[in-house]
Amino acid sequence: TMAVLCFLCGALGIHRKLMGYDKWWLMIVVTIVTLGFGGGLWALIDFIRILTGSLKMATGEALR
Repeated sequence: TMAVLCFLCGALGIHRKLMGYDKWWLMIVVTIVTLGFGGGLWALIDFIRILTGSLKMATGEALR
């Protein structure tokens, strides 16, 4: 579910908010400042990390 959410609207950081991270709003700021490039790149990295299992929930537990 997080992979699909990250793929569809990753530049907004919604997936990080739902994963429990505190500073998810930084993704929105980076997206606005870099006119979409920075947030999109960050979302692509998060998408790859979700697929490989290296991005965990903020509490430390693995995604199911």
